[in-house]
Amino acid sequence: MSRLDDLEAQSIYIFREAFNKIENIALLWSLGKDSNVMVWLAKKAFYGHVPFPVMHVDTEKKFKEMYEFRDRYADEWNLNFIREVCPPIEEMDETLPPAARSAARKTVGLRNATKKHGFNALFAGIRRDEEAIRAKERVFSPRGKDGRWDFKHQPPEFWDQYKTEFPEGTHIRIHPLLQWTELDIWNYTQRENIPIISLYRSKNGFRYRSLGDEDITNPVKSDAYTIEEIIEELNTTKVSERSGRALDHETEDAFERLRTEGYL
Repeated sequence: MSRLDDLEAQSIYIFREAFNKIENIALLWSLGKDSNVMVWLAKKAFYGHVPFPVMHVDTEKKFKEMYEFRDRYADEWNLNFIREVCPPIEEMDETLPPAARSAARKTVGLRNATKKHGFNALFAGIRRDEEAIRAKERVFSPRGKDGRWDFKHQPPEFWDQYKTEFPEGTHIRIHPLLQWTELDIWNYTQRENIPIISLYRSKNGFRYRSLGDEDITNPVKSDAYTIEEIIEELNTTKVSERSGRALDHETEDAFERLRTEGYL
């Protein structure tokens, strides 16, 4: 088996194991390349049908191309789609730097949506290689009822053995893509012919490698237009994947504070 086959099989196993062991579960769809792969894998895991809600926690500040993609594929993929809106920035912690304060809207919006729908667990498309604090995550990651994450008290996961039983009241984040890399995502997208948002393709010498809110996300210099060119670029670039995210240029403490509070 190839690396992609191994990763796919592992992710499908995680989906099935979680769905079998945990009641009232949903998948978070942020509309970017990672969460689109995650939806694709969920469809494969359950023979073409995603048997749980797919939720977008909407800041209402995404690029129009992202909303167009969402509206089209929520329908084409026959998803049980839920949209929940984030609270205004005025309600966020004023001590956070500007981009972190804007990102905090998603944390609170996610907490509110989880409580509203009574979800016990959420699938999230984060990867360990994406950001240093995310490297501390587990595949099945227990949280408090309010979504708070204590990275110092996480269950061991040796030899892909996952703990799926937790005390009552525990909220669980499940990460089917945790072992994947950015290059894996693009290689798999190419192999599976997964639709992508046009913003990932170069236009006038720039493209987006990571998509967030329009007002706090910037493109990087790139001439890569096709997926083949994107893969070739990633094999040589020294530029960080999240270099276009304003949040990642603020203090590391701000990001860790958000993650502890439940940020993805």
